[in-house]
Amino acid sequence: MKRPGIKAFMIVLAAVFLAAVSVGVYHASTCCAGVAEGFLPEKWWPSKYGPEDNRGANNLITPEVVLPALNIPKTGKIYRLALPYTNHMPLPWGRTYSLTIPGLPTGGPYGKQGVVWNDEFLVGEIAQVGTQFDGLGHIGMKDKKDGVFRWYNGVNFQQYPGANSHGLKRLGPEHMVPYVTRGVLIDAAGLKGVKTMKPGEAITVEDLETCIKNAGIAPIKKGDAVLFNTGWIEGWEGDPKIYNAGEPGVDLKVIKYLADKEVSIVGADTWGALDVVPAQDPDYPFPSHCYLEAVNGIGQLQNLDLRELAKDKVYEFLFVFAPIPLEGATGSPVSAFAIK
Repeated sequence: MKRPGIKAFMIVLAAVFLAAVSVGVYHASTCCAGVAEGFLPEKWWPSKYGPEDNRGANNLITPEVVLPALNIPKTGKIYRLALPYTNHMPLPWGRTYSLTIPGLPTGGPYGKQGVVWNDEFLVGEIAQVGTQFDGLGHIGMKDKKDGVFRWYNGVNFQQYPGANSHGLKRLGPEHMVPYVTRGVLIDAAGLKGVKTMKPGEAITVEDLETCIKNAGIAPIKKGDAVLFNTGWIEGWEGDPKIYNAGEPGVDLKVIKYLADKEVSIVGADTWGALDVVPAQDPDYPFPSHCYLEAVNGIGQLQNLDLRELAKDKVYEFLFVFAPIPLEGATGSPVSAFAIK
């Protein structure tokens, strides 16, 4: 069901988007090229978790992280952070999603009682549409020395010729344990007093730390799940071309800040997780994907619905998310929860 006023909101958002992109493109072309130069290391492997590691920062989900997090809830109120998967949701990059019921009923009848059933037939990049989790086999980068494409921990999938077509031979979500940890909401839209931030607008370290201070919670620490509310999800039920054309995100310094804090997972209410679109440096698009996922093994959640958390001013919570163990997949569909 569409929210009241969505048509009016989308008209305003479209105007804001066009203005912001015009400014953003001009700004990037005149003064931002080279901003990210040197941001990404030339070599990012082997991982500190060992050369054979497939889990990355998911290794931080230990009893020392889980047990204190279980003490956070005080009311038991549960917030669903994922949006429904629908045949009309925005799909970026030409991706596909289609759910059909092949016959009503799909099978039967059997027995004297005439038992029948329905099944669904699903087609699409199921781990990379809707509210999604980017696993460690999703984003790779080209090695400057040998030209090889490498993923987290230096994995070169070409080492397994012909063996990856039915699932990646490394880095799949089947290697990960469920995330049960302290969750932190950075309500950047609330801090700025807006319903939605502009495309190309970046959250700074100062913004992040101000949100933490205003919330009166402990600083971000090892193993935390950090989620950013920008308000961009307000456009989810509007024009997909507008929704997918740009987005707010975080500054380059915030990306490194989160990696230095050793967070276990990050996420946002945008289609590109923490990345600013248009990019701060046009020569280095999607630096968050590259630095967090490929370099540091930190998975990202996209298209989260954080509106209820922000409305209720829930800034610290128990975060629960279990990646679906799709062997060799690039990520996972998401059913994540926050418990107050």
